[in-house]
Amino acid sequence: MLSEPRSGRLAAWGNALLAGLVSPDDAVLAIVGEDAVHRVEGLPGETAPVGLTLALGRLRALGVRGLRLALPAPGHPLGLSGPPEFNARALDAREAVVCHGAAFGLVPEVSEAGPSGDVHVEVVWHCLAVREAPPADVPSLGEAERELAEALREATAVLSRLDVAGAGPVAEAAIEAYRARAERGREVLAPGYPPRAVRVLELAQRVSLLVSLAQERGEGGAVSASEMAARGEALRPVERTARRAQVAAYNSVGETWG
Repeated sequence: MLSEPRSGRLAAWGNALLAGLVSPDDAVLAIVGEDAVHRVEGLPGETAPVGLTLALGRLRALGVRGLRLALPAPGHPLGLSGPPEFNARALDAREAVVCHGAAFGLVPEVSEAGPSGDVHVEVVWHCLAVREAPPADVPSLGEAERELAEALREATAVLSRLDVAGAGPVAEAAIEAYRARAERGREVLAPGYPPRAVRVLELAQRVSLLVSLAQERGEGGAVSASEMAARGEALRPVERTARRAQVAAYNSVGETWG
């Protein structure tokens, strides 16, 4: 949970580009990040994958006015609107971007290439048709912020009650590492996003980190299967709240789109 979803970067910097706040080169550089290359396949009028710069320009020409993030999980199609074919691919990837203004969606397929010792990451975004409908279960930024405060308290209480090793110094060290990384990548949400969205995203990522620590340390120590099940059940709504808040933060610039 220490890195932002690729679909989040595409949505944030794509929105900044569409709003005229950044150049195409700066947007693509931020979206690609540490990956080697991103391409988009399935764009109308293109028979082969194309680069991000061309793809974003083509989407604008097709009527796309904004981009929304989806972070679905089994039983929770967060941010999706259908059809089933697109939802299934997005669920497999656990993330997607849904366009506003034209009925398209983008789902990343991540692969590694290169010889041992020099492996790099390549991403192909599959452009597919989507249903023009409100995205599922996405709260407003204000709702997400209120829900997160309770989720953080609940996550901390669950970790302490279940005597999770990560509730102490290990968790604090991981959180401090995350904070340092967040400071280095402060513009993850790109120009045009309100400070409140940055605050909500950072808190959502902290809650997700606490949940991740609990899950990673579940097999350690004298933890029974029943205790593991109880921990998962207790943390499931907390994890859902954190995902909803991340989507709300990335999608906050589109709250007036309707």
